[in-house]
Order: sequence, then structure tokens, then C-alpha cells
Amino acid sequence: MIRKYRNILFDFDGTIADTRVGIVRTVQGTLERMGLPHAQPEAVAATIGLPLTECFRRATATPANRVDEAAAIYREIFPYLALDHITLFPHVLHTLGQLAGQGVTMAIVSSRHHMSLDPLVTQLGVVNYIPLSRVYGEDEGLRPKPAPDLALKVLHDLDLDPQNTLVVGDTVYDLQMGAAAGCATCGVTYGNQTADQLQAVSPNHLIVDFASLLVL
Repeated sequence: MIRKYRNILFDFDGTIADTRVGIVRTVQGTLERMGLPHAQPEAVAATIGLPLTECFRRATATPANRVDEAAAIYREIFPYLALDHITLFPHVLHTLGQLAGQGVTMAIVSSRHHMSLDPLVTQLGVVNYIPLSRVYGEDEGLRPKPAPDLALKVLHDLDLDPQNTLVVGDTVYDLQMGAAAGCATCGVTYGNQTADQLQAVSPNHLIVDFASLLVL
């Protein structure tokens, strides 16, 4: 099979792993520790894919001068409240294995910090197909999604041609990042945003199952 895309850059939350329950639990735990009211779970889920500080700004009653404090507490308690509630979406490991066998270069481009991202990639077995050296997180010191910086860094570091590269994600922020970096984009409809939301930014592909990547 001659593949159209020789390289694939994956978002993590909502694309590879179902992290919604774990994220909501950790946000609520953070707010409890800070003496603040709980957030609406739907509001928290709507910010997944953005930097953590944006979650507390947009989805909670956290005062502006305590947003950084909230993010620090969240990262501290995440392993205890979230890890047992995070699972891979169906067909992820099988599909990654098939893509690796076809010689596809794969990397992860996430808004998550390495502090939580690397253990998750390892714990869930994704590291068997995407080594930690190809896992990129928010703490690369670049502008966050939807800016193209993270994708551009991967393209540069791995010497990849954007014309042969597909960016896969569950939010418009992922797709906008990929398009701005000159890559093709693929939205997944099983994550944190709806098909209608994803269609609004005109992705090249829209899929309902991770395994559909095998035929792109």
C-alpha cells in the first residue's frame, strides 16, 4: 500500500486517550483545595486541548491572580485523582502498530505538560510505537495551540515534509495548528468536540474511529 501521509502528528487528550473523567475529577479536586466552587463538567470538557491555565480562566470561578496556583495544584494531584480513570480509545494500539509496520513516522503534539504526558504515554503502552523522544508537550516553551509552533517544531526536529504530514486531533485547536503549519488535518468525532464544530474549520478528513487512519 502506498500511503498518502508518511507522517502523522497526534493530539493526545480526546484523540488517543479518553481523559475527560480524569481531567474533570482533578479540576474539581483543585477547586476544593482552593476553597472555590465546583465547575460545570461540560465547561471543563470544552477547554480540553487548551493550556491548563485557560481551563481555570474559562471554565471555573478561579480569580485571575490564582490561575497559576490552580495549575500547580492540578499538576500535583493529577496522578492521584486521574490516572485510574484514563483509558485508550478503541483500536488505538492496534492501529499504531499497523502504522508503525507501514513505516509511518509518528509523534504526539499535546497541550499537556511532560510531567503527566510522559507517564501516560508509557502506562498506556503508546510508547511502544511512539518513543518519548517524539512526544511533545506544552512545556516546550512555544506558543500553545492553535498556533502552529508545536507542529512546526516537530516537522523541524524530525525533518518531515508538511505536505506528507497529517495532524490528527479532536478539537478545532489541533486542526488549526496543523493547517497553519502547512499539514493536512483529520478530526476525530469521538473526542471532546462535535463533528459540526470540527467541520467549521474544514479538515481534510473527519473520522469516527481511530482505525480509519489505516485507509487514509
